[in-house]
Formats: sequence, structure tokens, C-alpha cells
Amino acid sequence: MSEGTVPEGRERYARPLLIAFLVACAVDLVGVLTGPEWLHLGAKPLLVPLLAGYAFARRGPRPLIAALLCGWAGDVFLLADSDLAFLVGMASFAAGHVCYLVLFGRARGALLPGIAYAVVLVVFVALIWDGLPAGLRIPMAGYSLLLTAMAYRSGVLGRYAATGGALFLLSDALIATGIADWPQLPAPGFWVMLTYAAAQLLLTLGALAPVSGEAGAGAYRERSISI
Repeated sequence: MSEGTVPEGRERYARPLLIAFLVACAVDLVGVLTGPEWLHLGAKPLLVPLLAGYAFARRGPRPLIAALLCGWAGDVFLLADSDLAFLVGMASFAAGHVCYLVLFGRARGALLPGIAYAVVLVVFVALIWDGLPAGLRIPMAGYSLLLTAMAYRSGVLGRYAATGGALFLLSDALIATGIADWPQLPAPGFWVMLTYAAAQLLLTLGALAPVSGEAGAGAYRERSISI
């Protein structure tokens, strides 16, 4: 909303919902980093619904809200410690990436980032392949392809969304390296949640304030993002 205007209807809830999202992020990160565990278990399921509510209040596009709600389902399933819950959660996130791809439309992305993402995908999957459980190799390879496509295509909405797509890829890569028993950063869950929450926020902001100009032509122009 512009300065000096009074929000009307559901738009009046946008700022409180965004603030609530940021508070929930802080609580979740504290829970992951220092405990107790119930902070994380209570805060994580609130993150994406609050962000989806913000997008709805800002009259965001339906594919964006659908992508966020799919992410919320994935968050909830991944709280359970079982292989089936992990696969269902991964499928939920995959559905969310499809929604993001629908949101991005058919605008052409830049060639060099596409090549870079393709190289990263092939090298990363090859490196972690042997460390993955046999039953997860094909599902995770397929998911990685879809996630990488989303991260690459996010660039059509400008730098905010492009950064969000890259952070989403990084967050899930941190999860994958944990599954493959690679050496981990200190407090790995903290970095996973930090990059994930930032990714969803930046993708949302990018979708709510899309760039103008021809995608892929190097003529991106960021609109100001108001809350």
C-alpha cells in the first residue's frame, strides 16, 4: 500500500500477518537452535499459513497461495519421523513447486543461469546418489529436478524471487546431505529453517511485486515492495 493510504478490507490484515510470520520464524529458529523442541514443533506449522494469509490479504495470485499451502502440508508431514511421512512431505513440496512454475508462466529465463542450475543439479545428484537409501534415490532425483526448475524459473519475477528460489534449493540440499550422511554444519536444522523461511518469504514478495519488462532480456526492474 502507498504511504498516506488507509488499508481497506482484507488488506488491513497484511501487515499484522507479516509481522506474525516474522515472529513465528524467530520463535522457530530459537527452538531449533537452543530448544526446547516444543517451540519448533509449535512454530513451524504456523509459518507458511501466516505467509499465505499475508499473500491473500495482499490479493496475491492463486498459484502463489496454492504453492504456500502445499509447502505448509510438507512442513507438517516432515515433522513426523517416518519414511512414509517424508515421501508424502516431499510430494507436497513437489506440488508446491508445480504451483510456482504455473505462477511463473511462460516467460523465457536467462540462458546462463539455466546452464548453471543444470550443472549444479547433475553434479549434486551424482555426488549424493550412493549415500541415499535405495528407496529414496529415484524420488529424490525427480524432486531435485522439479526443485531446480522452480529455482531457475523464479528469476522471471526478478531478484527477490530469484534469491528465494536459490535459497529453497540450498535449504533442500542441506536436508539431502544430511540424509546422505555428509558432514554437517553446526546446528544444521537452524540453517535449513533459516534458508527455507527466507526462501518462501522472498518468493512471496517477488510474486506480489513482479518485475516489468521482457523476461530474459536483462531488462528487469524491481517495483517497490510495500507491506
